Amino acid sequence: MADVRIQRGAPAAVQRRERFDPFQRVQDLMRWDPLDALGHLMEREEVLFHPNFEMKETNESFVLTADLPGVKEEDLQVDLAADRISISGKREAERKEEGERYYTYERNYGSFSRTFTLPSEVDGNAVQANLEGGVLTLTLPKRPELQPKRIQIGRGKGTQGQQKAKA
Repeated sequence: MADVRIQRGAPAAVQRRERFDPFQRVQDLMRWDPLDALGHLMEREEVLFHPNFEMKETNESFVLTADLPGVKEEDLQVDLAADRISISGKREAERKEEGERYYTYERNYGSFSRTFTLPSEVDGNAVQANLEGGVLTLTLPKRPELQPKRIQIGRGKGTQGQQKAKA
């Protein structure tokens, strides 16, 4: 609703003043479509794709896991150089057919690249990679000489007893 006040000699812009109507404001908000406001993103060929990664340490190795649904093995590359491992790839967008109408478009497509600095214990010659069910698992074994070793504690005589036995 508009509250119209006419003042003699006032410019036309000042003559009409909108009155705040909270009910009209709520109706405007209810009609607002956030996806329509982001419509320009849906027209892009490649939207940013950020897969989730996770790294854990076990006694024998480090395990790096990444969620890569829809990424094909041939579109994935893993590079190891010195103390860094790089994972890069891409997920292709689905082809849009003529006459299709999307109501929701939330999946991301495009290229990604992540690089991780590895601990010095990693044996770069024994790294294993496996892509299964949209999950990439990299097993980065620790070098054998740097893995923890259990020292057995002997019972009995010890080193002095061994020296006496030799004499």
